Amino acid sequence: MNRSVPFLAWLLGLAGLLPFLGCGLLALGQDGDRAALALVAYGAVILAFLGGVHWGFALDEPSGRGERRRLTLGVLPSLAGWVALLLAIALNAQAGLAMLIVAFVGTIVVESRGVGAGLVSPAYIRLRYVLSAIVGVVLLLVLLLRLAGLHLQLW
Repeated sequence: MNRSVPFLAWLLGLAGLLPFLGCGLLALGQDGDRAALALVAYGAVILAFLGGVHWGFALDEPSGRGERRRLTLGVLPSLAGWVALLLAIALNAQAGLAMLIVAFVGTIVVESRGVGAGLVSPAYIRLRYVLSAIVGVVLLLVLLLRLAGLHLQLW
């Protein structure tokens, strides 16, 4: 499994960062609670997508190596995203953001281990490192600035 990642995947992956950046910026405004909730919701959706990728890998090679593990681990990002959204609704956006950070880090750690086992391509993991690093920084900055009570004057 060493296919290259198509340019369009890079382009769409980078474009997929725009809601993180936009909602993250708006979440730091004076009335940023709705934007923070939107940020958590988008993060939950993206985690579900990341889990789905591994279902695609498993279904592409039925009865292949790691199929059971891929399918099982593939549902965990969705569940973590759902918990993050519930935390944001029931408690506050900061709780949801913290859960998203844990989930994105956990997902990339598990995927990295999959490279060594030959279950995840090095090309895919490079794309994921870039996107996850940016997502992680945005989520962490928004969380820390909101916890510190700092707001940006957006307009």
